Amino acid sequence: MANFSKPSVPRFTVEVYQNTHLPEGGREVDAIVTVTATGGGTTGETPLVAPPAGGEGPGAAVVIMVDCSGSMDYPPTKMRHARSATAAAVDTLRDGVAFAVVAGTHQAREAYPGGGRLAVADAVTRQQAKEALRKLEAGGGTAIGTWLRLADRLLASSDAAIRHGILLTDGRNEHEEPEALRTSLDVCAGRFTCDARGVGTDWEVKEVTGIASALLGSADIVADPAGLATDFTSMMEAAMGKEVADVALRLWTPQGAEVRFVKQVAPAVEDLTDRRAESGPRTGDYPTGSWGDESRDYHVCVRVPSAAVGEEMLAARVSLVLPAPDGSSPQVLAQGLVRAVWTDDLTASTSINPQVAHYTGQAELAQVIQQGLDLRRSGDVDGATAKLGRAVQLANRSGNADTAKLLAKVVDVVDAVAGTVRLKAKVTEEAQMTLETRSTKTVRVKK
Repeated sequence: MANFSKPSVPRFTVEVYQNTHLPEGGREVDAIVTVTATGGGTTGETPLVAPPAGGEGPGAAVVIMVDCSGSMDYPPTKMRHARSATAAAVDTLRDGVAFAVVAGTHQAREAYPGGGRLAVADAVTRQQAKEALRKLEAGGGTAIGTWLRLADRLLASSDAAIRHGILLTDGRNEHEEPEALRTSLDVCAGRFTCDARGVGTDWEVKEVTGIASALLGSADIVADPAGLATDFTSMMEAAMGKEVADVALRLWTPQGAEVRFVKQVAPAVEDLTDRRAESGPRTGDYPTGSWGDESRDYHVCVRVPSAAVGEEMLAARVSLVLPAPDGSSPQVLAQGLVRAVWTDDLTASTSINPQVAHYTGQAELAQVIQQGLDLRRSGDVDGATAKLGRAVQLANRSGNADTAKLLAKVVDVVDAVAGTVRLKAKVTEEAQMTLETRSTKTVRVKK
């Protein structure tokens, strides 16, 4: 483990967990890389993200996108709770943070402050924003891509280092083609992060989770609109805790080696493999978004050239890097090494590292839940039972109690250890959507 960050906020460390031993001719190396950022906002030291020139600009900018489509009036309490939740989020903004509120229907409208600009949070602007929120009414369709594009334009007008969106919807994206939303997500990816929430049970899980995935944010269901204010407040508190943006996981591999995959595996499963950006000879960067005081785990799998017993090689060098604003060499925040040693000791080469085993199971858990729910919807009872039974078995084995509870609302568990289950005859839409939305959430390995 090495820590290369200068005295700054937060400090990053990288820890690598793996079995370094391969059998003769073995080629696949798995490692869990734990990245931890500590000290954010608590030490009084110089932050990694420099304030804008002159020191007057905001360190963060946030745009809240509120669904104002016609369905938000059914029941009318839904729109009222959305207004209250957004007001609570506005109250959570730090002084000096740039912000705006977007009203989303089949088109996007600036609800506050207007004029293609962001307001700067203080007592006056917070009150003005809440007065503007009281005027929001439901009516119109849903075209989420237009909301994201407007948020992007507003955030681009700020020189804030941390750019974040919060998006609330209660329905399906019916007033634009799926391709239009995908294009908007491609445009916005890397420009700001975004947390997405579905309220009620009439929205499309894959749309909401897809938005959060593309924009490196969180996704969740708020089935009861009365819970929105609490959820929005915690989301905004998390956004306000971010200290450094645009951190990349940089992977260098030696000649002849190839990266099979890079996945975030905690706090949620997110496959980053296809997001690689080449950054040098045999070097690629994988986006991780914004960081505050937190820890995340990544599963890195590298295929190396085979070698004889007794040989040893560096399979990969993992670095956390922060791009320099002027385009010069990025700052290396922390670094770790993934190694390979060939041995004829069968016990050593067949041993599976506990961290690797745990997160391999967690990734499979997320996958079989999705497959099981899709099979259930299509009427394949046997296939759904098999997949969801495997999910129960994996959740039990890994100690993922939250997911086990959600599964128990969809299946009757006969034997959790063996994964024997029966599909429930009647399952509420809320239970099924909650399980699907939260299927990628993982538990940390007990070290």
